[in-house]
Amino acid sequence: MTSAGVASLKNQTVIAVDAMGGDDAPEMVIDGLAIACDRHPDTRFLVFGDEARVVPLLEKHPKLKAACTMVPTEDVVAGDAKPSVAVRSGRKSSLWLAIQAVKNGDAAGVVSAGNTGAFMAMSKLVLRTLPGIDRPAIATIVPTQRGDNVVLDLGANSECDANNLVEFAIMGDAFARTVLGLEKPLVGIMNLGSEEGKGTDSEREAADTLKNSPLPINFHGFVEGDDLSKGTVDVIVTDGFTGNVMLKTLEGTTKLYSHFLRQAYGSSWLAKLGYLLSRPALNRLKSRVDPRRYNGAMLLGLNGVAVKSHGGTDAFGFACAVSVAQDMISQGINDLIRSEIEKLSLPGKGASRAVAG
Repeated sequence: MTSAGVASLKNQTVIAVDAMGGDDAPEMVIDGLAIACDRHPDTRFLVFGDEARVVPLLEKHPKLKAACTMVPTEDVVAGDAKPSVAVRSGRKSSLWLAIQAVKNGDAAGVVSAGNTGAFMAMSKLVLRTLPGIDRPAIATIVPTQRGDNVVLDLGANSECDANNLVEFAIMGDAFARTVLGLEKPLVGIMNLGSEEGKGTDSEREAADTLKNSPLPINFHGFVEGDDLSKGTVDVIVTDGFTGNVMLKTLEGTTKLYSHFLRQAYGSSWLAKLGYLLSRPALNRLKSRVDPRRYNGAMLLGLNGVAVKSHGGTDAFGFACAVSVAQDMISQGINDLIRSEIEKLSLPGKGASRAVAG
């Protein structure tokens, strides 16, 4: 990419895209970008990937092509590559170079549907964490009875201390305020009970800190597993092990009930007639819980916006992940996180040591 090409994008919202990540890349990625281009006409894209495969796809979408700068890359990170191997050998890959564009200031954010572990490891290594943040967290939006909420961490950190949980609460609160548009989101810590004495030392310490902190966080207290679907709080904070199990269980339950519905409606001619009569309502339900609408896991706490799309999504789902990145950039989520972390900082120490103080 020429310097003139970069300069022409400087005054635009620019998102770097790994065109080679995902089960059906690059076709799915380019088709998804075409949808995103219609949604966000002022956004420009740096597209990293195999030029011989990507350029012909861009030719099919003239409007998108005009909004893209193609950056040819030599390598691709395999979906099953170990993160440590990808970091060592993937410095010329589409994934690494797309992340590097954010560090260099050529893009404000990066989106990839590629290898999750490699994306996380590379992003943390290249972008580094925000000042005062020990560990980044994976967050996603989940539908509930009351609306959408945000859950973190979903697998980046299997074990967390109280400081990590406090940082996750700050980041989740910032996301809910900026991207979800909630003025005073309720924040809760996932626990095995709602009583104050329940849970691990880390969970109790984090709760005490959030209750007594100078932050404008509307802390609810502890929540349990069923509070996720109830929408008891707007932000649920947990360690990555618990969060990952919780998310996979939710996904599996959704598929299970879809399976039961198909079986029930196909059980008799009368049931099939009932399906025809209830199809409009079922289509609304399908749209409400469509996982593609919630595609785009955020890597919060990094010095730059990084969004991970599900590898098996389609073009619509990838476009939704791009929209998540666009929202995070336009709402200045990292500026808010920096500001909130500074309020918890102790003299000579990062916010991550605030609990110990």
